[in-house]
Amino acid sequence: MSLSKAGRGVNSASLRLYNERALLLALRRAGEASKADLARMAELTNTAVGSIVQTLTEEGLVCEAGRRQDGQRGQPASLIRLQPRGAFGLGVRLDRASIECVLVDFSGRILASRARQQVLPHPQQALAMVREDLDALCEALAPAERKRLLGIGLAQPYNLGAWLRELDLQDAALRDSFHAWDDTDFGAALAAATGLPVFSENDGTAAAIAELFYGRHHAQDFLYVFLGPAIGGGVVLDGDCVRGVSGNAGDIGMMPVAPSTLDSAPRTGRARDILLARASLNALARHLRHHGAQVDGHADLEAHIAQGHAAVAQWLDDCIDALAPAMQAALAVLDVPLLVFDADVDAGLVGTLIARLQAALDEGAPEARRAPRVVRGGFGANAGAVGAAALPLFMNFSPRAEWLKGASARIPEASDVVA
Repeated sequence: MSLSKAGRGVNSASLRLYNERALLLALRRAGEASKADLARMAELTNTAVGSIVQTLTEEGLVCEAGRRQDGQRGQPASLIRLQPRGAFGLGVRLDRASIECVLVDFSGRILASRARQQVLPHPQQALAMVREDLDALCEALAPAERKRLLGIGLAQPYNLGAWLRELDLQDAALRDSFHAWDDTDFGAALAAATGLPVFSENDGTAAAIAELFYGRHHAQDFLYVFLGPAIGGGVVLDGDCVRGVSGNAGDIGMMPVAPSTLDSAPRTGRARDILLARASLNALARHLRHHGAQVDGHADLEAHIAQGHAAVAQWLDDCIDALAPAMQAALAVLDVPLLVFDADVDAGLVGTLIARLQAALDEGAPEARRAPRVVRGGFGANAGAVGAAALPLFMNFSPRAEWLKGASARIPEASDVVA
């Protein structure tokens, strides 16, 4: 599967292309394997695997990893692994309070990253910042390797101008800046500015793709939840990421919940609030500030969590009180065996939330059914950015990339490229 051929993506109906992708997926999960192993895992003949491995080796996507030393009789089998520097992806994660850019290799390892912890500026300013950061990241690649850069993945919340009250972003200047994003196709602008294909996705969906494509759980059916300034997620069923009509499938932050009882919570006068108003790092920061704590970023949040600030325990109770029934409702609809949970901060918070959420789900499980397992995601604060960078790689190399037909892909015309 040459990198030029891979650009045809989901429009290719070639069985050969599908088999190549299936073999790469099997190899990604195994780490390293013999040709006979791959034939069994990908359900292909030995002859087909031999031909595919030869092609992928010539194209620099796989390589030999030595020979198996396990005491078997006969000639030790040659082991094959992915060539980490066989392909690369750039990722951009935009959030209302940060900009992150990463460069990942074919194995999903982060080669370089840059982050700006600041309120998201006007789109034109953000574009200049992102271009600067991406140019710096590409310095990690040799000139020949830049030809193996498959594009840029862009992960951002849809409707950036919405839910500003719930996120305490009510300053008039901030409102005007965020509303400008609702009328901006940042993916198209980024494609024109860089000359690279740009694949845009909801940030929760992108992070779910990182777990599906690179994750250690190798799960094909799960609900993904990410706790950041807001809370979001993604849905993976039968190895595909479900997008929904508007691309917002898995947007659990919008699930209705009872209003918070915390003394820091804004009063809406409504009978229902939404989950992100209670289960979010923004709600935690607001509650800490209400009780006199200084919170200027994630480092301050982690320090207060590690020190056992009383306000953190109060927020945890309120968070689980909203999160557990929301997850019970989502899981009743989806019927998946796994809930993958990750967050922008830790200091013990993720482990505590997972344990308490698991206990609540176990207690509320319907008769004759077991609650799904709640497990930790593999990327932490990098989940959104790695998920973004995974988009061009997933598009080109996953056998289950059909869902991306509905994703926003921007391929720049030569006349659009900004020098």
